[in-house]
Amino acid sequence: MRLSPGSQAVLEQDCVALAEIELCGELMIAASAADEERLSSARIDEVLRVEHMPSGFSAS
Repeated sequence: MRLSPGSQAVLEQDCVALAEIELCGELMIAASAADEERLSSARIDEVLRVEHMPSGFSAS
C-alpha cells in the first residue's frame, strides 16, 4: 500500500501521540504507587527514562 505524503504525516503524529499517552500512563502508575504525596523530579525522570547529559553538552 502506498501512502500519500499527508497520510504519512498523520501516521507519524499518531505514533508520537501514542508514545505520549504511554508515558502519561506510566507516570500515573508511578504516582499511584508512591508513598509520598508528589513524585520527585528524579523519580519523574526515572519513569520517563530521561538521561541527563554531562555539563558542557547541548541537546541539539
